[in-house]
Formats: sequence, C-alpha cells, structure tokens
Amino acid sequence: MASSSLVRIPCRCMSKMARQKRSRELVDKIIRVDHAGELGADRIYQGQLAILGNTSVGPVIKEMWEDEKIHLETFNKLIVQHRARPTVLLPLWNIAGFALGAGTALLGKEGAMACTVAVEAVIGDHYNSQIRDLMEDDPEKHEELLKIIKKFRDDELHHHDTGLEHDAEKAPFYKALTQVIKVGCKGAVWISEKI
Repeated sequence: MASSSLVRIPCRCMSKMARQKRSRELVDKIIRVDHAGELGADRIYQGQLAILGNTSVGPVIKEMWEDEKIHLETFNKLIVQHRARPTVLLPLWNIAGFALGAGTALLGKEGAMACTVAVEAVIGDHYNSQIRDLMEDDPEKHEELLKIIKKFRDDELHHHDTGLEHDAEKAPFYKALTQVIKVGCKGAVWISEKI
C-alpha cells in the first residue's frame, strides 16, 4: 500500500527535468571554464606588460589587456548571477598565466606575440565549440550568454590577428613554442571544465 502512495512523475516531465539539468550543467561548465580562461588571459597580458610595457609593443599589449579585463569582469558577474562554481584551480591559473606572459615576453615582442597567437587560437576554437553547444541546447534560452561569447570570441580572434601583425611568426622556435602553448591551453580548458 505504501508504494501506491508514491507520486509518479510522467515520463515527459522527467525528460523535461533531465533537459533542464543538462542545460544547467552546460551553462555552469561554460561559465566556470571561461571565467578561468579570462583570468589566465588577464594574467598573461599583465605578465607581458610587466616585461614589455616600455617598448614599442607596450601600447598594443595594454590595449589587448583592456579587453581581457572587461571579459574577466563579465565572467566574475556571471559566476555570481548563475551561481556557477568557479574552478578550484584559479590560484594556479593566476600564477601560470603571469608566468607564461612574462616568460614569453622575455623572448622579446615576437615571443609575446607568439604566445598571444597560440592562446587566442585555442580560445577562439573553444568559444566556437561553446556557441555550437548552446545553439544545440536552446538558442533562445541562452541568447544573452551567446551574445557575450560571440563578442568575446571576436575580440580573441582580433588579438590573434594582432599577434600575427606584430611579428609573432618571427619568434624563436615559433612552431614548437606555439604548439606547446596550445597543448597547455587545451589541457587547462579540459581540467577547468572538470574541477
């Protein structure tokens, strides 16, 4: 008799609840990883500027850093607004981002720009993947987040092109350097999505 008193939820409601849960998890993952990525980017440009701020490329780096500050501020707000859990690795990305920016800047402006090209290529692809995921899930429901991600993707691709325009390909060991940075960025994205 006790089992007959259980409330039964129709399958279509379960399906709707499952879709809502999946959608919520998608948004949480996107906000968590993008917040971490924008913190890393902020710190990369800060590291580059610490080394190259008084050179001819200093104003270019500063301009890109200003975009990243806006991106980070936006994701700081989205973390709170959506009650998304930030990655536990923020302290690591804080240090690693600055070290990557400063380290590549020590190779000269070409090294810094090679870093920019590598990082922004990965982030541009990553944002495109997120746009596809949000469109598949529910483009109307995610309209605001899609608008933000598309804008930031365009900014990142502009930074990529700026890096190429400022001699990134003349960096020492350009292909190897950019490949190592890309692998590191992809790894950081993957792990930030998880924890």
